[in-house]
Amino acid sequence: MTSAAFSSGTRPADDWWRSAVVYQVYPRSFADANGDGTGDVNGIRARLPYLADLGIDAIWISPWYPSPLLDGGYDVSDYRAVHPDFGTLEDADALIAEAHALGIRILIDLVPNHCSWEHPWFKAALAAGKGSPERDLFWFRDGKPGGLPPTNWPAAFGGGAWQQVEDGQWYLHLFDISQPDWNWDHPKVIEEFDAILRFWFDRGIDGFRIDVADSMAKDSSLPDVPLQDGQPTREKYVGNPFYDQPGVHTIHQRWRAIADEYADTPQGARVFVAEAWLSPAERLAQYVRPNELHSAFNFDVLRCAWDAKELREVIDHTTENLWAVGAPATWVLSNHDTIRHRTRYGRDQREALKDAGVVPTDLELGRRRARAAALLELALPGGAYIYQGDELGLPEVEDLPEEVLDDPVWERSGHTRRGRDGCRVPLPWSGGEPPFGFGTGAGQPWLPQPADWAALTADAQASDPDSHLNLYKAALRIRRDTEALGEGRLSWDEDAPAGVLSFSREPGFRCLANLGEAPISLPPHRSVLLTSEPLVAGQLPSDATAWLEI
Repeated sequence: MTSAAFSSGTRPADDWWRSAVVYQVYPRSFADANGDGTGDVNGIRARLPYLADLGIDAIWISPWYPSPLLDGGYDVSDYRAVHPDFGTLEDADALIAEAHALGIRILIDLVPNHCSWEHPWFKAALAAGKGSPERDLFWFRDGKPGGLPPTNWPAAFGGGAWQQVEDGQWYLHLFDISQPDWNWDHPKVIEEFDAILRFWFDRGIDGFRIDVADSMAKDSSLPDVPLQDGQPTREKYVGNPFYDQPGVHTIHQRWRAIADEYADTPQGARVFVAEAWLSPAERLAQYVRPNELHSAFNFDVLRCAWDAKELREVIDHTTENLWAVGAPATWVLSNHDTIRHRTRYGRDQREALKDAGVVPTDLELGRRRARAAALLELALPGGAYIYQGDELGLPEVEDLPEEVLDDPVWERSGHTRRGRDGCRVPLPWSGGEPPFGFGTGAGQPWLPQPADWAALTADAQASDPDSHLNLYKAALRIRRDTEALGEGRLSWDEDAPAGVLSFSREPGFRCLANLGEAPISLPPHRSVLLTSEPLVAGQLPSDATAWLEI
C-alpha cells in the first residue's frame, strides 16, 4: 500500500491529517460480531463499508487493550495486545489492512498518564514494598502526619487522588483508584512507551490519540493545590502541579521524533492528536508546535453556547493561535466523555453541560441545531472529528437504570453524578426493536438501548434523503470535492445580519449559520450546495446552516 492510495483530492498524502475527518469508534458500543453483547474488532471490520460510504478519512479507536474495564478501557493492563472481549492482534492486523485498502487510516488511543492496577508492573510494585525500584515506576509516597495523604490533590472522578496501601504508603491516581499514575521522571517508563509506539507503528497504525496529553509530568515537590469553596480546586490553572507542567513537552518532542522516523515509509506520516482540555488557546498551541504533536482537539467550541458572538470569538481565538505555530485547528462536537451535542443544544445554554437527567431538553430543537452545527464544523478550516452516532443524530440516553451504570464517576461521586454512560450506549443499526442489529442475534448489549430508536437506525436513515445520516454523507462528499474546504483560511463576511455566522473560503465558498430567531435572505450566490434545513421561500430558517457556491 503506497501513500498515494490515501490521497484526498489534490492535497499531499503526507499532510492528510491537516484536513482529515476522523470518526471515533468506542469499540464496546460500535458493532458486535460474535453476539456476546460487547462490540469488537470484527464488528468494526464488518462496518468498514458503512464508514467508507459515509466518507470519513480515518478512524480513531478508543482503547482496545486488555483491561479490567473499570474505566471503559482507559485502565490498561497490557499495551501490546487486544482485549479478548474485542478480539486478537490478528483481528487488529486484519482491520488495519482492510481499512487501508479502502483508503481509511487507523488511529488508536495511547493512555500514558496511568495504567490499570492489574498491570504487571504495578502488581510487582505493590508486592515489592517501600523503597523498592518497582515502586519508583509509580508515584508511591509516605503520607503526612495524622494519617493524611501526601497532598490534597483531587481525583478527576471524585474524591482524593491518593490511595493508601497495606504498608501505609500512598499511590497517586489522578483518575480512578484502579488507575495508578506512571512516574514519567523514570527512564524505564520513558523507554517503555517508546517501545509501545514502535510496536503499533510497525503493525501499520497511522497514529495515536493521546489521552490526557497534558498530565504526565508532575511537580515532584508535591505542593498542595489552592482551595476553592473550601475544596481543593480542580481548575487547570497556570502552575497546576499535575496538569500542563513544562515536562510534558519534552515527552511529546521525543514521541514526535519517533513518529518522524516513519515519514519515509510507503505508508507516510504517522501522527498524534492531543486530548488536552486547556484554555485559552495560547496554552493549547504549545502542544502543536512543529516539533511536538501534530494536532489537538479544540474543546472550546464543544463547551461554547449556541451563540453567534461567542462562537465567532472561539473560532478566531483558536485559529489565530494555532496558525501562529503552523498547526491546523481540529474541531469536535461530541466524544465518549461528553453529553451528545443533540441533547446539549436542546438545553438552556447555561446548563447545557450539566449531568444527564437533571436539565429539561428539547430534542427537536437539539436536532435542528445539531444539523446546523455539523455543517458549521465541517466548513471550518482544519480537521474535524465525528463521534460514533453523531451522524445518526443520537441523543444522550439520560434514563439508564442505575443498576446498569458502569462509569466510575457514578461510584466515586457517591451516586450523585451519573457519569458518561449515556453517550456510550451501543449504536442502532437496523430493525424495529433492541438490539437494533448491534449484535448477530437477539441478545441485548452491555448497555440497554432506548426502545424508541427504531427511526434512528442506520438502515432506516439510509433510505430517507432528509435524514441526519444523509446530511453527513452529502456534507462529507462536498467537503472532499471542494477545493475551498479542509485546511486553509476563512474570512468573515461583515455584511451578515446579527446572530448569523457567515464566512467565505477561497475559491468560491460561503457558509452561513443562522443562530438568530428569524429567517434570513441568502446573499448573492451561484448555487446552494447544501442546507441543514429546507429553505422557506428562499430564506434560511433559524438554527440552520447553508453552504453556498459563490
